[in-house]
Amino acid sequence: MFYFTKTPGWLKKLYPSCIWSIPTNRKVLYLSFDDGPHAAATPFVLDQLRLFNARATFFCIGKNVMEEQDVYKRILNEGHRVGNHTQQHLNGWKTPDKLYLADVEKARTVIDSDLFRPPYGRISAFQIRNLTRSLKYKLIMWDVLSGDFDPSINGRKAAKRVIKQAGPGSIVVFHDSARCFKVIQEALPEVLAYFTGKGYFFEAIS
Repeated sequence: MFYFTKTPGWLKKLYPSCIWSIPTNRKVLYLSFDDGPHAAATPFVLDQLRLFNARATFFCIGKNVMEEQDVYKRILNEGHRVGNHTQQHLNGWKTPDKLYLADVEKARTVIDSDLFRPPYGRISAFQIRNLTRSLKYKLIMWDVLSGDFDPSINGRKAAKRVIKQAGPGSIVVFHDSARCFKVIQEALPEVLAYFTGKGYFFEAIS
């Protein structure tokens, strides 16, 4: 399974209208969680964030919001931000533009946010133009990918990747999903504790 843990500069330049990190001189990280809400994984994440007085951004799948409305409300009630991650977790490279944009709009009926992250990070130039210009979304990508979805690594290794690669202003991706739950149970507390010990704090993307 090939992917970049640290997003290279040349890739960021291919998508200049997307937000990959947030320039800052402060010790702040932007943790983000994709694919929820999930009945078990999301409450675990929320509990951990609360222990460290941390705020994060949750890029939610519309159908999951409809199934886990109480968990979704808890995300909002505890001061975190949400973003649109499509209704059905569609791959923009494999989905006709009209269908893709309609799916985003369907998710928008249950996710009130101007933030959008494409599933898999795969999105066409046409889709980007429509989302940013017509629908007024801010497209949020990432600077550091934890790899929590990778079956070949454990939570300790995922944490080490984030600790090695993240720095001030980094947008970091985890997943609050059934598939990644075991990994984030080990990785997330370690990441939160390490960066807190280094004087960092955690904010939601604004």
